Amino acid sequence: MRWRIGVDIGGTFTDVVVADERGGRLDVVKVPTTPRDFAQGVLEALAAAARAHGVEPGQVSLLAHATTVVTNALLEHKGARTALLTTAGCRDVLELRRSARASLYDLFQDGPDAIVPRHLRLEVRERLDAQGQVVEPLHMEDVDEAVDFIKRHDVQAVAVCLLYSFLDDAHERRIGARLRAALPEVPVFLSSEVLPEIREFERTSTTAVCAAVAPILASYLERLESALTRQGFPAPYVMGSSGGVFTVAEGLRMPAMAVESGPAAGVIAAQLLGRQLGLPNLISFDMGGTTAKASLIEQGAISTTSDYEVGGSGHARRWTHGTGYPIRVPVIDLAEVSAGGGSIAWIDPGGALRVGPESAGAEPGPVCYGQGGERPTVTDADLVLGYLNPVALLGGGLPVHLDRARAAIEARIARPLGQGLLEAAAGIVDVVTAGMAATLRIVSVERGHDPRDFSLVAFGGAGPVHAARLAQELEIPQVIVPPLPGGFSALGLVASDVRRDYAKTFYARLDKARLEDVTAVYAAMEASAREMLRGAGVPEGRREIARAADCRYIRQAYELTVPVAAGPVTAAVLRRLAADFHDKHRLTYGHANADEPVQLVNLRLSAVGKLAGLDLSRRPGPGAAAPPATTREAYFGETGLVRCDVLPREALPPGMRRAGPLIIEAVDTTIVVPPGWHCRVDARGCIVLGQGEIPA
Repeated sequence: MRWRIGVDIGGTFTDVVVADERGGRLDVVKVPTTPRDFAQGVLEALAAAARAHGVEPGQVSLLAHATTVVTNALLEHKGARTALLTTAGCRDVLELRRSARASLYDLFQDGPDAIVPRHLRLEVRERLDAQGQVVEPLHMEDVDEAVDFIKRHDVQAVAVCLLYSFLDDAHERRIGARLRAALPEVPVFLSSEVLPEIREFERTSTTAVCAAVAPILASYLERLESALTRQGFPAPYVMGSSGGVFTVAEGLRMPAMAVESGPAAGVIAAQLLGRQLGLPNLISFDMGGTTAKASLIEQGAISTTSDYEVGGSGHARRWTHGTGYPIRVPVIDLAEVSAGGGSIAWIDPGGALRVGPESAGAEPGPVCYGQGGERPTVTDADLVLGYLNPVALLGGGLPVHLDRARAAIEARIARPLGQGLLEAAAGIVDVVTAGMAATLRIVSVERGHDPRDFSLVAFGGAGPVHAARLAQELEIPQVIVPPLPGGFSALGLVASDVRRDYAKTFYARLDKARLEDVTAVYAAMEASAREMLRGAGVPEGRREIARAADCRYIRQAYELTVPVAAGPVTAAVLRRLAADFHDKHRLTYGHANADEPVQLVNLRLSAVGKLAGLDLSRRPGPGAAAPPATTREAYFGETGLVRCDVLPREALPPGMRRAGPLIIEAVDTTIVVPPGWHCRVDARGCIVLGQGEIPA
């Protein structure tokens, strides 16, 4: 037997999915997250999965891991003490940022503190012009002075970003060689290695982010890899923000790729599910313990963006920036809101009910968990409304305290608002639903898509509880709850391919670009890509290389990324690229000008190592019989309290159809089918919810 294992650390639970490559069996194990030591939590989760399913370390062919270490370090301002070496006169690029503002009329809005404080930003004399020609040679004595300064100030990482180094990196390479020789224990990141692209601020920010998180990520991944390999497990892959996994070594070369690691895995799993169900248009909806995430899949394709900010609200709205640290790496285009099962309900000074952004997380958790939480959360409201099992969750593994949840909502929400207990709990759910509906609108309506043309794939531990209400809000016709929804992101980890993206600025008019120069840049990137795939152990027959280019009209400020045809770079290939750019410009902005010259800005290349396919059908393994069906009262706004059948998911046969109100319980989640909705079980074990009467 050969197993794939995916481990996803969430805000409340760490999920482990085990997938039998040959028999197709899938299952999930959930254990509480250990915020004080994530690596220890991963090891405990793997041990629990091994005990539950008899998995021997030597039987594991793939172990993939999604980590929040990079994102958390930036959100919590706990990055390493970092120095920045830059061209004289460019010391304050990180402070100047861009003029973009998340709130146009907020005159007092500030960006985050610079990731490198000013006293650690060091200037060296050197200068290239806009064509890459040397204006002033590099003064190595400035570099030597910087080395002495770094030693005296206990710097833990160094970023180097020189003006126009994406055109000629000779000065950066000389500085890097001197720093690495003099400071062998200090990681050094060169912008020409991290992001050889135009735009000074974004390039500096991305390089500085990599340096700031590198020691933290290295400590975590190296400890984890060492512990796993000592136990006989294979070295872990890490999930990347663009929807592929990469090796630990590759992640340490480019730490920014590990941002949004877990959410990306869930979107990949939704894409694979849609492919197997023949549904190309999907909205993925992932609601866990601390956040809810949404992303759109159109015609089977996932949208990615390189305009991403860590630690701000820029990732929620594609065109809004100014609150976080920009990183120019491909990130799956998703929207996120602080709305999860652990989101805390509270009353603001104006007497309005609010939910989040603060979360109870894994420690202390919701009040009903009995682990010290005192403030009511969404999970407590779901429990009081009758949606969740009033005795225990996780198949009996997590006892809950209904009386404590009731008391917390009564004292902190119901009495201050002059409401009854159920009315207050329903209000909490209404507020969090409104916030999540706004997130779904961001990835659909605000992107120019009609949500009525899509199906909603709901997962995460809390997603299926709230999915039907969300779909009703946006008139989405059906909801699909996949197998193992509570561990669906972890499932995406074992279904992801190895992936790495490369880019290089190539600034030229398309009709005047020298074919041999374009060919040379692509060849250099392809050589790096093939070396990466070889190091990851991907066989030759499973390697795929795809090329693209960032193009714009002359005098435009921003680009569109357009695929480039495979094969030799010829004049015909570049003409096809221009035609494709005009088409994409028309689709994106509503107009195009075929007579306007097209400018090349960046050349891009994606390297993919294809893994063997994985069937997402649920085939339960041997185990105890499913618990019997029961009933309990649940509260819905349109009906009040009503007695609902409560069915165990394990006992539902393919083809079963039932009308709501209905509650379906599984080990990893609960599915709520409200009044006026129906559900059916398809041949793959997915539960499909729709509005109205049961179709004939």
